[in-house]
Amino acid sequence: MLLPLLSAVLVALSRTDAGTIRAASEDSLRCAPTERRVEIAAADDPRPGFAADEQLQYSAYYGKLRVGSGEMRLFGRDSIRGRLAWKAMFIIDGGIPGAHLHDTTVTWFDSVTFNSLRFVQNVHDPGYHANRDTHIFPDDKTYRTKDGEFHPSVADPLDDMSLVYLVRTLPLEPGQCYVLSRYFKPESNPVVVHVVRRDTVTVPAGRFSAILLRPEIKTTGIFSQNGHAELWLADDSARTVLQLKTSLRFGSISLRLRHVGREQP
Repeated sequence: MLLPLLSAVLVALSRTDAGTIRAASEDSLRCAPTERRVEIAAADDPRPGFAADEQLQYSAYYGKLRVGSGEMRLFGRDSIRGRLAWKAMFIIDGGIPGAHLHDTTVTWFDSVTFNSLRFVQNVHDPGYHANRDTHIFPDDKTYRTKDGEFHPSVADPLDDMSLVYLVRTLPLEPGQCYVLSRYFKPESNPVVVHVVRRDTVTVPAGRFSAILLRPEIKTTGIFSQNGHAELWLADDSARTVLQLKTSLRFGSISLRLRHVGREQP
């Protein structure tokens, strides 16, 4: 799946039950001695630089070959189980002759805490289809899968997309190292995000000042410690996702911002 290209960052910035990020000693080892470990209090009030109906259009590449397109959209206010929430969606469509993919992910999350309330994935990749509908209950620290089974979760849970939006609200300074244990599936915690440097990046939408991040998550996929994923956010208040690259065993994959707003037909 290509969704995690936009999401691992999210898996990286969160709070624990005690209200601050307190990782175990093994987690601290994932921050270099020269990096500054950052703790985020639960009382912090994220102030988004993005607004409702934000639409970001992307081109997907396999190496230098363009293989598809994507859209990341924040619809704004909605409701889920009687609670007000933000609704966001990510769609990616593409492939090569004989192998087409179409993935859609939708999330509902609290606009203040960024706690995930529902996470829906419809995956149609070559040789693999999946339809997941996960309801997440922050107060109970549980989540319920499509088959009705309940599983333990964490305090202040985040899903792949709400994580992305949360990280865009954080102060990101080169040399910082964020360690978080807030992803809704406990076995995937903690996530580490290294703030590498300020940079300049050229994508189809133009040339931008950027902040380069290197996210790590406990997984065998795109954002594994061996995946060498890199994420560029705009170095401004909006923190727009400009580009993401990752290396997999079968090659390099990237998403590059093509257009901000609705594209004309």
